[in-house]
Amino acid sequence: MTEVQTSPDACVDAAIAAVGKDIRLGAPLGLGKPVQLLNAFYRRAEADRSIRLHIYTALSLEVPVPKDPVEKELAGPIIERLFGDYEGLAYLEALRAGTLPDNITVSELYFKAGSMKGLASAQQHYISSNYTHIARDLCAAGVNVLVQLVASRGSGGGRRLSLSCNPDTALDLLACLQRERPGSYLSIAQVHPDLPFMTNDAEVSPETFDLLLENPALDRQLFAVPNPAIPLADYATALHASSLVVDGGTLQIGIGALGDALAHALLLRHRRTADYRAVLRALGGNAAGGRFEDGLYVSTEMFVNGMLQLMEAGIVNRRVYDNLALQQGLNEGTITDTVDEPLFRYARQHGLLPKALDATSLAEGQYWGLLPAELGLAGASLTLGAGEFRNDLDDSETRARLLAAVGGARLRHGHVIHGGFFLGPRDFYAKLCNLEDEARDAICMTSVLRTNQLLQNYPLYCAQRRNARFINTGMMVSLSGAVTSDALEDGTVISGVGGQYNFVAMAHDLPGARSILCIRATRGSGKGLSSNIVPHYGHTTIPQHLRDIIVTEYGVADLRGQEDAEVIRRLIAVADSRFQDELAQAAKAAGKLPQDYRVPAEQRHNLPGRLQQALAGYRQGGLLPDYPFGTEMTDEELTLASSLRRIKALSEEPAHFLARTVRALLHHPQHEEAKHYLERIHLDHPETSREFILQQLLLLDLEERGLLRAG
Repeated sequence: MTEVQTSPDACVDAAIAAVGKDIRLGAPLGLGKPVQLLNAFYRRAEADRSIRLHIYTALSLEVPVPKDPVEKELAGPIIERLFGDYEGLAYLEALRAGTLPDNITVSELYFKAGSMKGLASAQQHYISSNYTHIARDLCAAGVNVLVQLVASRGSGGGRRLSLSCNPDTALDLLACLQRERPGSYLSIAQVHPDLPFMTNDAEVSPETFDLLLENPALDRQLFAVPNPAIPLADYATALHASSLVVDGGTLQIGIGALGDALAHALLLRHRRTADYRAVLRALGGNAAGGRFEDGLYVSTEMFVNGMLQLMEAGIVNRRVYDNLALQQGLNEGTITDTVDEPLFRYARQHGLLPKALDATSLAEGQYWGLLPAELGLAGASLTLGAGEFRNDLDDSETRARLLAAVGGARLRHGHVIHGGFFLGPRDFYAKLCNLEDEARDAICMTSVLRTNQLLQNYPLYCAQRRNARFINTGMMVSLSGAVTSDALEDGTVISGVGGQYNFVAMAHDLPGARSILCIRATRGSGKGLSSNIVPHYGHTTIPQHLRDIIVTEYGVADLRGQEDAEVIRRLIAVADSRFQDELAQAAKAAGKLPQDYRVPAEQRHNLPGRLQQALAGYRQGGLLPDYPFGTEMTDEELTLASSLRRIKALSEEPAHFLARTVRALLHHPQHEEAKHYLERIHLDHPETSREFILQQLLLLDLEERGLLRAG
């Protein structure tokens, strides 16, 4: 029996007794970290330098800390409201402060984007690994303590556990440790009452873990990622990418503003098709996409809020089944997933149902819902209720009785989503907790060995993942089509490879699949403005031989199977026009474009102003909202955040900032109407010249937005 503990320190004691003082601790990425347990291990090693603690994990979450004083005034109450009593990770705080003891090492396999720039310890101990190889690599590194946050139902002998948000690598690491080093490790689960209980592959026996930590006094608010505001450029990129998604196909998308924008674009395509096509025409994109009559299936490493929104809207509703014959019949349209005479006939023809049932085939038929759960075997006969009839599925009377019992019902154990882990806003977790059983069972949280590759069952996964569109983001793309997503050319790691390489490679191995990498055309502003489409770059995440589809806010570049010169032409066509000639010249100098090449006139309008002109009306009309899936900020906070973003962006362009400041100082707004805005961020009585200028810029912005009367 699994031992239940109420003290994190007691769990640390048990770990030291089991594995000694050389502790190599594996913890899940993101939400699945048991913070109090991790902090207990950290503090014990901090206090006892004879302990050697090496933490292996990824995506360590931390509450944001605004640096700008005004942003802090605005964000402080919002952060307190969003994160409540969430307990921070002690090792992360020490890492940032530069106080990590010499006997403690932290190795991450994936960073929150940009969070570890300039932190030497994090950069030096980063481990680069495909997501599908993490369990293998941690097992090889000698991980001897595994910790995990879990959901629980019931108690005592009736207790059930769920890996919930993170079966992604836990299932495989546990299997690897049990296979290769049985008895040489300790596994500890910490129960959290608010963690959604996910069934299917995520549900495990309590005996999976050696110790179970459960104490209501330890419960803190789960880390929730607030919905991000979506910039117009991300909406433009997402709209272009959404036009490539095939009805009846398979979808994978990532986290963040672009993921939310893509989900919203797919909702528009389904619910407001005419408006959706009009927006795409305004962008100069392919406006042929229509409603999702057949629906989509999701196979993704990360299950995000937008996917649940698509599921609720009936877009993600294509069920797949872990039976090749069933799946092929569904793909061909020979059968549907409703149990009826054609399905029975198909099942007999393809060996799903034998002529005469035995115990194995009876259980199999009941599992899929082809046979009634009450059906029994009695010698050479079948029993159902009080009736008894021939065990011959080709007999018309037998078939009639069976169909009368199950006909019209849907096949069982179909899934619309397979995901490796989830992370999102608070209402996302709440919805998952409150799902009806049928909806919950349609979501299968599972191993990334299933979601991110084809190796476990190539024929079945090919049948399930038809017309797959794997949509991810990159930082830069070179004119060769090679993409940089995880690090800079000096070796600085920005995030990590994660599962991106897996999905790109899978898109080339999977019939009908495409990899779509979304890249913002530029970064920075003013004198720091740079193109993210570059002649070449000294670091590569996705090599040029795996180039496929690149999407920017200016359009779609389909690179698969193209000659180098055509790849370059197509990338220049979706680059920001301020850099197109420079890119073309670099390609000519390298002999990769003909010397007489000129950027076509129709491609020379790729500028932010054109996007603003094309989308502003749809933005103002509510078709492209800042927060399509809602926000926990108040209207006042949203107004202030929007104004401060514009002022901050302006400050990066000195000439425009100066002109704007002069104008702000010369106008005379109605201060009284702005009092509540100014008080909210303590700018009602500015104490410095900087605060005074910021106050005036804010008043001007609010006035121009129609929120204040002109003076």
